[in-house]
Amino acid sequence: MMTRVLGAHSLARDLGNWQEESGRRSAVRPTYRALAAGIRLLVHDGRIPPGVALPSERELASVLELSRTTITSCYSVLRDDGYLISRQGSRSTVALPPGARQNGLMFRAHQPDAGGSVIDLSYAAMAAPAEAVEQAYTVALQSLPQFLSTHGMEPVGIDVLREVIAERYRARGLDTSPEHIMVTSGAQHALRLLLNVLTAPGERVLVDHPTYPNALEAIRRVGARPVPVPLRPEAGSSGAWDLAGIGSAARQTAARIAYLIPDFHNPTGLCLDAPGRAELVRIARENRMTLVVDETMVDLWLDEPSPGPVAAHGRGATKSEVVTIGSTAKSFWGGLRVGWIRADPSLITRLVGARAAVDLGTPVMDQLAAAQLLTDCGPVLEDRRVQLREQRAVMLDAVAARLPEWAPTSGSGGLSLWLRMPVPVSTALAAAAPSFGVLLAAGSRFGVDGAFERFVRLPYARTSDELRQGVEGVAAAYETLSVGRELAEPSLVV
Repeated sequence: MMTRVLGAHSLARDLGNWQEESGRRSAVRPTYRALAAGIRLLVHDGRIPPGVALPSERELASVLELSRTTITSCYSVLRDDGYLISRQGSRSTVALPPGARQNGLMFRAHQPDAGGSVIDLSYAAMAAPAEAVEQAYTVALQSLPQFLSTHGMEPVGIDVLREVIAERYRARGLDTSPEHIMVTSGAQHALRLLLNVLTAPGERVLVDHPTYPNALEAIRRVGARPVPVPLRPEAGSSGAWDLAGIGSAARQTAARIAYLIPDFHNPTGLCLDAPGRAELVRIARENRMTLVVDETMVDLWLDEPSPGPVAAHGRGATKSEVVTIGSTAKSFWGGLRVGWIRADPSLITRLVGARAAVDLGTPVMDQLAAAQLLTDCGPVLEDRRVQLREQRAVMLDAVAARLPEWAPTSGSGGLSLWLRMPVPVSTALAAAAPSFGVLLAAGSRFGVDGAFERFVRLPYARTSDELRQGVEGVAAAYETLSVGRELAEPSLVV
């Protein structure tokens, strides 16, 4: 099977000013070791996904304007440290050494005071807008009798909800009818159904890197293999998605589908601009690849709305290159397990057939409540956006005060900050944090094969007081880790 190869120009771009940074830390370290350290950092940060092949020695030497001997020595160091795996007759591929997958740094044990509260920052979901949800279920209960004389199982969803969802797409500029909509029991259920129908064991699925952890798990559970394409948050919405990299990965891996989160991406909060969306669809069409676009965060814009559905850039009436997933969970309440798929009607028919092996439909009562919430959701969503803007500002201020060396990616929407730490200690931090009253998800959960040890996601979906308390606990846990504040070489972290 063809090995995906990282381009020399892409690698040089991500390495940045590696020689200057190396010079600050050690004036005597040889160039080949400095280059190896820079590449190791990119592996730990998820910028170089495990399983890809590095550029040829000759090509990289030319682009970096170094001798080929320097590149040869650099690659030799990476092999010795376990970051390159060589196989006879094929290219060497990137890997994470076993010791790098779980960080072994030590920390002092500390227990919070008896009865002390625990701030759970391991999930990005808000509490329900109680009055609106209660009212929605009240209306749903009044509408329920008309369904009681039926068997109550609707694998494709009840008509009233499908029409409400279709109207939401039409309002956003995407012509949609109920025949394009299938109601599911949440977005995760929707993704699993799509994977069952669109993939086979061993096939590749392109993903953003980082991405939603449960999506990675769903891909693995069906026997498919996620192919990570790194995001570059520093480039902003116009450049964070490496569209050239997505195209290259699609061609090299022959991936049949890609799972992407272009609307207020989880965990970074970034939003792909309109030209990028059009280019994404062009790439999918050119490579005969289906885009599975996760829009679960689309309502949670904080600075400016989404530029519109990715599917609106597709060809023809059905826009068959793009399948869209939506949900009520992030917008309203995670306890309301109602999601949906927007796709070509022929694919909806296939999904209905596949669903019979999983379940026979989403509960009617929940569908009726979701229809009520979605019909008049403007005031509720605006209140939630106001709340999230305030909470995001609180968390940014708290991080700046207590963790000034951490670099946050604060996108234009969503529910979380994605923060880069000076050293790769995310797993150790997640292990230490509960002793200080905080639950965290390690950065490696958002990546493939242990990437993102230098990152952590901090959701701002809780109250301002809880966020301040949570950041205080994270800072206290971080201070116990036996690491210096100077950037360490990843090879020394075990």
